[in-house]
Amino acid sequence: MAAFPQLRLRRLRRSETVREMVRETSLAPSDLIYPLFVCHGREVKTPIESMPGCYQLSLDQLLTEVTEVADLGISGVMLFGIPASKDEAGTEAYDPQGIVQEAVKMIKQTTPRLFVITDVCLCEYTDHGHCGTIGDDGTVDNDKTLDLLARTAMSHADAGADMVAPSAMMDGQVKAIRDALDQSGHSEIPILAYAAKFASAFYGPFREAAGSAPQFGDRRGYQMDPANVRMALRELEQDIDEGADMVMVKPALAYLDVLNRARRRFPHPLAAYNVSGEYAMVKAASAAGWLDEKRITLEILTSIKRAGADVILTYHAKNASRWLSEQE
Repeated sequence: MAAFPQLRLRRLRRSETVREMVRETSLAPSDLIYPLFVCHGREVKTPIESMPGCYQLSLDQLLTEVTEVADLGISGVMLFGIPASKDEAGTEAYDPQGIVQEAVKMIKQTTPRLFVITDVCLCEYTDHGHCGTIGDDGTVDNDKTLDLLARTAMSHADAGADMVAPSAMMDGQVKAIRDALDQSGHSEIPILAYAAKFASAFYGPFREAAGSAPQFGDRRGYQMDPANVRMALRELEQDIDEGADMVMVKPALAYLDVLNRARRRFPHPLAAYNVSGEYAMVKAASAAGWLDEKRITLEILTSIKRAGADVILTYHAKNASRWLSEQE
């Protein structure tokens, strides 16, 4: 008799048709956001060694890339800038003619149907590689950084960004940006807050891609301790209270428990970032013949969706969208 319950469940697994009928979690290209790295110059398409298939792109190359992204049905892109020069205050981050600002203008002129999100942080733009200005004590000055983050977000909105995404993990950053946007006529621009951003070793390839490794110390003084779940929920709640329209858990794979706890607690739209190190591991293992890249990628993205993400930022977005289209 004990075998009968198992047999009844297996009846719903016998064919792809019935498996699709009872599938609880669906994944589509429209669930995905594709991160892109933009730089100055022309005809620049520099491969990122630790992230095969990803590049640093000048604006002319970016145009080709975003057209392909839109044609694949991917919802949008997240832009990260590589400045022409860096300084202590990260000046190009909020320069109206900065690389991200120019990229936003170009995309909205040529591919207006593509949703454009901009990362709002200073780490790519500062000569020390930290996410804000450095105080006299050698640590990031939280309150002075807030003004620069707000200026950065406003410059992105002025350029035409559809959404801004503060990632510096400064206390009060969402409120500072929300107030600045509202006061400058951009009250309709939503905020995606990197609310639970952990101090993770999975960011290594990104720091190569964006040239944003800290020149001294590390970011554990403002990014979250990987051991903490309750504090992550407090961060999420604080950003929601300050006006975030969507909140994010980053990284995704090692933090699916945090993602699921957030999903159960908050009704807000929830994003997860399938970060560079997670991508790099799949690419390396696939290149070695140890994993089936297509199957493992779709399984990973489905697990993130199943854990509670409404939106997934992932470097797999283009390939995953092609594979999902093949299944239709």
